[in-house]
Amino acid sequence: MQGHTPRRRFGQNFLADPHYVRRIVDAVNPQPGEALVEIGPGLGALTAELIARAGHLYAIEIDRDLAARLRERFSETRLTLFEDDALRFDFTRLSAELSTPLRIIGNLPYNISSPLLFHLAHNIASLRDLHVMLQKEVVARMAAKPSTPDYGRLSVMLQAKFAITRLFIVPPGAFSPAPKVDSAVARLTPLGERAPQLADESLFARLVAAAFAQRRKILRNALAAHCAPDDLRAAGIDPQARGENLAVDDFVRLANRLARDG
Repeated sequence: MQGHTPRRRFGQNFLADPHYVRRIVDAVNPQPGEALVEIGPGLGALTAELIARAGHLYAIEIDRDLAARLRERFSETRLTLFEDDALRFDFTRLSAELSTPLRIIGNLPYNISSPLLFHLAHNIASLRDLHVMLQKEVVARMAAKPSTPDYGRLSVMLQAKFAITRLFIVPPGAFSPAPKVDSAVARLTPLGERAPQLADESLFARLVAAAFAQRRKILRNALAAHCAPDDLRAAGIDPQARGENLAVDDFVRLANRLARDG
């Protein structure tokens, strides 16, 4: 651990296996001149390989001790380091300053993975792609299909904006300290023009959240505060169905109809 004690509050499990470092960087395939942004560089295993291939990297590190280590290890011409919280970082502003979309890479802390993914999705116009490592179960939820146990709010909200591919599994032994679960690397690519058009993104988000707040509730009950059974039928949705039975397009169609009808 090179003298650093992992901080539990930051969810620190550092990737240490060179084999998996290379596999992740191979999947990213970084090129000189690209705006590469690493979230949580930690001890710099991925950082060093990304810089070696691309020449320069932007990184966001919340841990002051690790940030100081990174500044000692990498020159400012190779690493532009933001000592900041990725949950509050303005990715859109950075993209605008660089006049190019960002490529995000990161071993995301398990304890903030979902909020961080939602934050990145909010900044989607500034992103080219994401390559992130998360708990295997989280990646399964991200890529899940309707009417499966893993399908839920995270699935719908991310699939409305990204094409999601699970690339490979990373075992606990690849980390120091080793987590108690397997991890997985996923690629998220913005849908761009293929993304569904939402009349009211806030309404869409509220409907999805309500539909999955209590998974066993049928929609006529789960969405009672937002619409009537006749609204569901008018959108081609069975009021007796559950949220887990609806595809992303079903949620989009319902949200757009409700937005149109006021």
